[in-house]
Amino acid sequence: MRILITTDAWAPQVNGVVQTLTQVVKHLREQGHVVLVVHPGQFKTVPCPTYPEIRLALWPWRGLQHALQTFEPHAVHIVTEGPIGLAMRLLARRKGLPFTTAYHTQFPEYVKARTGIPVRLTAALLRWFHKPAKAVMVPTQSVIQTLQSRGLHNCVLWQRGVDLQRFNPAPSAAAKHLNYCPKALTQEDPQQVEVLKRLEKTHVQKPVFLYAGRVAIEKNLEAFLGLDLPGEKWVGGDGPARKTLEKTYPNARWFGMLNHAALAELYRHADVFVFPSQTDTFGLVLLEAMACGCPVAAFPVNGPLDVVGQSGAGVLGWDLQEAALAALKIDRQIPQRHARQFTWANCTNQFLGHLAPIGLQVGAHHRPAGLSKASSPKAKQQTSSQ
Repeated sequence: MRILITTDAWAPQVNGVVQTLTQVVKHLREQGHVVLVVHPGQFKTVPCPTYPEIRLALWPWRGLQHALQTFEPHAVHIVTEGPIGLAMRLLARRKGLPFTTAYHTQFPEYVKARTGIPVRLTAALLRWFHKPAKAVMVPTQSVIQTLQSRGLHNCVLWQRGVDLQRFNPAPSAAAKHLNYCPKALTQEDPQQVEVLKRLEKTHVQKPVFLYAGRVAIEKNLEAFLGLDLPGEKWVGGDGPARKTLEKTYPNARWFGMLNHAALAELYRHADVFVFPSQTDTFGLVLLEAMACGCPVAAFPVNGPLDVVGQSGAGVLGWDLQEAALAALKIDRQIPQRHARQFTWANCTNQFLGHLAPIGLQVGAHHRPAGLSKASSPKAKQQTSSQ
């Protein structure tokens, strides 16, 4: 199957959307599907207002037209609501092509946190964007319910996964050596080695409460950094609010942007992962922390309610300090076992099952060469279940 994926979020951005796409594209190709990703790196770009790390594509219309004509996709998926996503939506509607979309972030809540614009206005724009889609892929059931209450009734569940080879409680090869030297340990990541060296050289006062992710206003980090907790507070990640928060909370330990290898070491050393965000749709970092055996403390909102829920892998409560202290008592094997239920293979299969094959939707005479009813994701799903 030839799958065209259009996205405004792609490397070198580091976030949950990019990580999800990277893993899904990898697994799709391993299954034999041909995937074309159209992303900002293929166009002239400008920095996103208030978030210059994100680049927005300029005039992607012609590039998308070329992709449709030359690639002849069997299915089209629109990842984001940015310039590329908007252009692809308009182009697909003009050509009468079916498409699917995804809802990755609580955009109305983000916009309100940054600008004060009422949720209802941004929600109306998102409803307009997603309503023509054959399916809107949403990471959790609670977010589906939120979107349904806002008038979107074409939502389907598309859960996330975690790389258990990277995120697990077992000590890394680098951690087993006394001499942390990147040249001596060529199989290890240099950033991971540097994190280990930094932790070894400083006295760590236990317990350690960790947050990892984007450092931005919508992540509500002050709700974590302002808590009266024993031990230490660690922050892994970067973003537009980091400089301000680092000055306000100098007693926290700031690790900056980390890759997965280095981040896994923080999860293994931390006693509780504190997730103060109230605007995330899922929170991949929750799975990563739990896969390393680190229990979670979070507010009972979309994301944590679905990812942690009643599993016993964390404590959810409106008193975040009380939740963080209670999470210290959780056996680390419980979150580890819970995280194993979420795999990227399952995530990829769900994605395939929700796609809207072009030939099946617009008539047999429009079906691209090589696409038959039997090759559609839904047909495959039915065949495999028989």
